[in-house]
Amino acid sequence: MIKLKHLFSVLSLFGISICTGQPQAGMDRFVDSLLARMTLEEKIGQLNLPGAGDIITGQGESDISPRRFERGEIGGLLNLRGVERVRNLQRVSVEKSRLGIPLLIGVDVIHGYETVFPIPLALSCTWDIPAIEKTARIAATEASADGVNWTLSPMVDICRDARWGRVAEGSGEDPWLGAEIARAMVRGYQGDLTRNDEILACVKHFALYGAAEAGRDYNSVDMSRQRMFNEYMLPYQAAVEEGVGSVMASFNDVEGVPATGNRWLMTELLRDQWKFDGFVVTDYTGIPEMTAHGIGDLQSVTEQALQAGIDMDMISDLFVKYLKNSVESGRVKPEEIDRACRRILEAKYKLGLFADPYKFCDTERPARQIFTPEHRAFARRIAAESFVLLKNEKQTLPLAKQGRIAVIGPLANTRANMVGTWSVCARENSAATLVEGLREVAGKRAEIVYAKGSNLTYDPALEERATMFGRSLGRDGRSDEELLAEALEAARSCDVIVAALGESSEMSGESSSRVDLHIPDAQQALLRKLAETGKPIVLVLFTGRPLILNWEQEHIPAILNVWFGGTEAAGAIGDVLFGDAAPGGRLTTSFPRHVGQLPMTYAYKSTGRPLQSSGFEKFRSNYLDVSNDPLYPFGYGLSYTTFAYGPVTLDRTSMTSDGRIVASVTLTNTGDRDGEEVVQLYIRDVVCSITRPVKELKGFQRVALKRGESRRIDFEITLPMLKFWNAHLDHVAEKGEFEVMIGGNSAETQKKSFEFL
Repeated sequence: MIKLKHLFSVLSLFGISICTGQPQAGMDRFVDSLLARMTLEEKIGQLNLPGAGDIITGQGESDISPRRFERGEIGGLLNLRGVERVRNLQRVSVEKSRLGIPLLIGVDVIHGYETVFPIPLALSCTWDIPAIEKTARIAATEASADGVNWTLSPMVDICRDARWGRVAEGSGEDPWLGAEIARAMVRGYQGDLTRNDEILACVKHFALYGAAEAGRDYNSVDMSRQRMFNEYMLPYQAAVEEGVGSVMASFNDVEGVPATGNRWLMTELLRDQWKFDGFVVTDYTGIPEMTAHGIGDLQSVTEQALQAGIDMDMISDLFVKYLKNSVESGRVKPEEIDRACRRILEAKYKLGLFADPYKFCDTERPARQIFTPEHRAFARRIAAESFVLLKNEKQTLPLAKQGRIAVIGPLANTRANMVGTWSVCARENSAATLVEGLREVAGKRAEIVYAKGSNLTYDPALEERATMFGRSLGRDGRSDEELLAEALEAARSCDVIVAALGESSEMSGESSSRVDLHIPDAQQALLRKLAETGKPIVLVLFTGRPLILNWEQEHIPAILNVWFGGTEAAGAIGDVLFGDAAPGGRLTTSFPRHVGQLPMTYAYKSTGRPLQSSGFEKFRSNYLDVSNDPLYPFGYGLSYTTFAYGPVTLDRTSMTSDGRIVASVTLTNTGDRDGEEVVQLYIRDVVCSITRPVKELKGFQRVALKRGESRRIDFEITLPMLKFWNAHLDHVAEKGEFEVMIGGNSAETQKKSFEFL
């Protein structure tokens, strides 16, 4: 084992010192000195990120034989698990290579490490920024205890098309809320990067990945720059402003140029305009995929990626294969290699790896800091907070802890499905099933009766495609008729039915786009038959995206959307169903009535022919066969209590650029239970030089009120909340009328107007 003092002495042989004075000056001197001693091959090696193979997150294989570390051909490793393995490979890199440069160890730590939290879309529905930050803090603690020093998270892509499977991995449709969550995640992961439980974050996917045409993963994206900046770029920029250490290029093209080779995106915008000072990594095999885009051969796209601003090549090994020749032939300048290598070395310096390459390799930490009771308790709490109560007719919920309760559905008694997509390090077998969770919470006074009822879908091939890279639920050997008969018998013998239906965990996520957004066919048939029994039904809906629930909304008395709630989802669902906790979630993505409405957002533009009423109007912007409105709007969610909003008031009716306006509303808990409400502030720029949305989220407060309690809620409106990017891409606020809207969701607000002078 190399000693810390030995590392210092080894570096000193080369004239390299670790400076502890001015941080930037010290880092610059150290990196300058190290770069001066590196060969071209060693510099290119720092730009290479192969996969370790412990976790499969894409196609392609990597050579990680010891000789490559010894020759300095590897700058980091993707998807390596286990602190002992990390320590051993770090030792090879530090002790066996000429310069002893330590490795970055990156893993997709997306919504938790071994303690898994709700999927990111569900976390966003908490509207609880401190709690979301804490999930990232816990994830960083656990990942770093296992040797990981870099997470490929947060994913901040705005998505308004539920067909896209990776909507599950982001924070919904709104850029302002997405930006707040991006900042929180970066803070939670990175801290100030001084401690051994703080890791480098990577904001992705830069840029516009969530706007893929037709909601089809990896598909093209085409939009104006004005739309980019007003509707999609804010979360990326917020992460950069928060100090994120790395950025990942997206798979899609931007203005006809793949993001991986797009110099305007990676250099002119990200670095020159936003002043990003970290490093940029490709997504999985992003460089060779530029050839499929039709941009050039492997040699030329490799050069284009580097010159566009890519610093690290994930998986493909093309930098190692081609860049030396590119330099020797004069197509790539040596200083371009130096620039990228410097950024990788700086990241390692900021992480403290040069001072101590084994900073994240304490083999005693995993037992103390991974999957702890405290982490799991927090996971259970925030899971309950993320669930969205979509319907609760005749106060079906909460359930009484007594009588016979039928728990029916293919998602009711599976462990594999609970944690959701992109939970690559989860302890799957330790996640309780829903049946187990309900039995734990209900106690001995209630009898839980289980029946599967159906397979995930009638189509075995579809079910296989939905689980081929993830967690299979296992098809039942019995016929559809036998499964249904068993379920109906159980239902008729019970007082209430809990129907656990929806998507499997891998029906959303990467490469899981869907055009049919209904609950799968076999489960729909099961639910309709259960409804015919006349028993009260609670639909516990598992999903990673908005689904189309028209029939369910009309016929099922209670619908609780639980997304995929993570390690402690089962207990959290029990807590909410039986009233030990209240459902606290509010939607961050609109639920459509029909797939033909997509893309969909609450922040639409009125057009020159807006609807004047709620019904169909000829020669207006609407459909013949379905309403323009979503089934459930952005910001929507019910509670076990009710809230009343008083009129909106403003402390003044005009504002200047250096002033402010305070908008207020009185909120009252009018029900008979304590509860929490998410009070939402929207603003509309009524008259403008370009067309603007009918409303945009600009603030919110999560408020807890005792039953009968009232409280005045204040929002401060300032100049930045009025700004937008105009036709010249200037960030401006224009004089004129603005509307302030406050309410419990985007569709139900009260408004007041003011003048910006």
